[in-house]
This record gives sequence, C-alpha cells and structure tokens, in this order.
Amino acid sequence: MADKTFTLKVNGKQRTVTCDPSVRVLWVLRDLLGIHGPKYGCGLDVCKACTCHINGKGFNPCSVQVGDLPAGAEITTIEGLEKNGTLHPMQQAWLDNDVGQCGYCQPGQIMTAIALVEEAKANHTPIDDTLFDEIRNICRCGTYHRIREAILEGAAKM
Repeated sequence: MADKTFTLKVNGKQRTVTCDPSVRVLWVLRDLLGIHGPKYGCGLDVCKACTCHINGKGFNPCSVQVGDLPAGAEITTIEGLEKNGTLHPMQQAWLDNDVGQCGYCQPGQIMTAIALVEEAKANHTPIDDTLFDEIRNICRCGTYHRIREAILEGAAKM
C-alpha cells in the first residue's frame, strides 16, 4: 500500500505523519512521533502495556492500524496527563502508593485506571474494589495490591 499522510491530535497537539495505513498506532506514536510512554508488550491487545486513550476511552494502539482511526480522533498518552506541572491524581496516587517496581506496565495501568474511573463516574457506577476487577493489564512484578490501593486513592481525587 502507498504511504498516506495522517493528521492526528496527540496529547493536545496536531501532529502529521506519513506512513503506510497498516502501521499500528503504537509504532506511529513510538517510532514516528517519539512518544515512548506506551510500551510494546504483546502486539495482540492482551497485555495492555500500550494502553492510551482515544477520545477519552481506553484503547490499545498495538492493535489499531493508523488508517483505521476515526476522523478527528484525539489520542492521549501517559505523557499528556500532566497539566501545568501537576501530575494527574492517578499518577500521584501511583507515586504515593509506591506502585512501580520495574515500571514497564505502569503507563498502561494508569491509563486503563483513568478510563475506567471516568466511565464509572459517567455511568454513576460505584468506584470500589470491583473496579479493579475490570483491569486486565498484566504486571510481571505482581504489584496488584498496591495497584488496587492507588486506583482507589486516585479515583477519590479525580
């Protein structure tokens, strides 16, 4: 397929890339735009290490081709959460609860947690331990207890 030019809104800024439409969004972010927060883990939408937001909803760019993005899509990565030098409440909760060990899964964990909390709030669903059951991100270090605590703390401050 011939290369095409795509204009994307990433972390609040318009970005233009030229590539084959079949290139996965993860590689557009990492290789073409130099955004390295979303991690490559499986490439199959399983591990969730690459989780970002598209139009406010969690999505896994490893499984989406850039040519399949909806027109006007707004992508937010972990790098786009901080505002005016202040971390997002979920990022701060991660630090306060000393969640990270190797850190590889943390951007995806945080982005998934934020998307689920926002969805729960929009649907007037209780934000409690059951929210954690919806998170399918894999953490090889096994810090799930601290992840759970951070999610609840971050959700309370969102």
